[in-house]
Amino acid sequence: MSQWKSITEIALNVQNGTVKAADLVEQSLKTIEGQKQFNAIIVGLTNRARERAAEIDAKIAGGKSVGRLAGVPFIAKDNFLVFGAETTAASNILKGFNAPYQSTSIEMLEAEGAICVAKANLDAFAHGSSTENSDFFTTKNPHDETRVPGGSSGGSAASVVLDMAPFALGTDTGGSIRLPAAYCGAVGYKPTYGLVSRSGVVAMASSTDVIGPLTRTVDDAALVLDVLAGSDAMDSTTIERDEAGYILNESGSLKGSKIGIVKEYMAEGVDPEVKKLIENAIEKLRVAGAEITEVSLPSLSAALAVYYIICPAEVSSNLGRYDGKRYGFSADDTKDLEDSYNQSRSIGFGKEAKRRIMIGTYVLSSGYYDAYYKKAQTVRTKLINEFNTAFQQVDFLIGPTAPNIAFKIGENVDDPLQMYLTDILTVAANLVGVPAISLPAGKSQNMPVGLQLMAPQKADRALLQLAKNTEELLS
Repeated sequence: MSQWKSITEIALNVQNGTVKAADLVEQSLKTIEGQKQFNAIIVGLTNRARERAAEIDAKIAGGKSVGRLAGVPFIAKDNFLVFGAETTAASNILKGFNAPYQSTSIEMLEAEGAICVAKANLDAFAHGSSTENSDFFTTKNPHDETRVPGGSSGGSAASVVLDMAPFALGTDTGGSIRLPAAYCGAVGYKPTYGLVSRSGVVAMASSTDVIGPLTRTVDDAALVLDVLAGSDAMDSTTIERDEAGYILNESGSLKGSKIGIVKEYMAEGVDPEVKKLIENAIEKLRVAGAEITEVSLPSLSAALAVYYIICPAEVSSNLGRYDGKRYGFSADDTKDLEDSYNQSRSIGFGKEAKRRIMIGTYVLSSGYYDAYYKKAQTVRTKLINEFNTAFQQVDFLIGPTAPNIAFKIGENVDDPLQMYLTDILTVAANLVGVPAISLPAGKSQNMPVGLQLMAPQKADRALLQLAKNTEELLS
């Protein structure tokens, strides 16, 4: 059992004065200190968190109104710009960078009284599926310290499961919220592309980057999304929020819900025990009244290849700004400007960042653009059309989040292709911009397994309601 109540209960207790925000912050900081061996946290925001808690407690004592997340501690992935500590995106090239402003999502959470207590570890610049690509250290899985927590939001997922805070923020470019949620046994929500502002978040691949929460329950995820969702003048890709909001009803009925099992997600390559747990979950949905059919998305087999052309292309463009001159790390003893660029980037960027820059620059270069990048975008459109067709037949899609349980630390570190294959079941949702969620579906070899649900674009409320109903069936 978690030491935290639901986010709604915590905030209510702070609002009515039965619990002090200061005590919640201390509880969170104490847990972070006590779980240091898991390497989930890059840096604590101790002083700022305590100051904010004192402000909230003073407001309540003075009879002033506080937000609906009053006093709730949370942890931000270290690619969010946050006051009170450096923002490094777990990369050496951003060491020493203090944010001049905060990301929109942090501002929105703070406006409702939430308190950021720490920055979580990640694969540097969010490049990876295990947090082994962090330039600082590898986060360990809360269930087995010899295994990875998934990535790139591995620190965020681990911190929630380790009870460091009631929720954490992550980013999902190709599965970076859902995969660690599956590997650690948390709820990980990837909203519709554009539903949450990315302003003030270190960019990875701009056409697939999405911000979302990692929580212990679907209700908590829905509440955090309700605070974060909506258009933002600082991010031109944002869309309007659902007028009904995202706070869920008690329990909806599953009768009449049309759910499509993605045929390609249950094929070869999925661990038999993982497959069995997913099939058991689907059977429970069927018994509860959902209409289950099989759906085929023929281009899914190409989704990973498409992603690893488009994503590095955007990465190489987005990482161009890290030149050792404008912010972060700058190499000493260089001969001239060009030498300074070369040295700063050679030392500052890790192996995976360099790999993606080279792949991305290659696929965008003259002579290869048509052969790779243009073709990948064509297949992406084909995928979008196939998802649209599928959603004319069913309301939701279902399958595993990952083909296996969390692998051992070091197992895939020398095999980039094997590492990339970890994302095989998650990248499609990002390429087509649809919302997706990973829920705990049981355990295999004492390790969590994730169930993935997807819905059409902008159907986030409906997806969260289905997820809540599914969570109740599986608990």
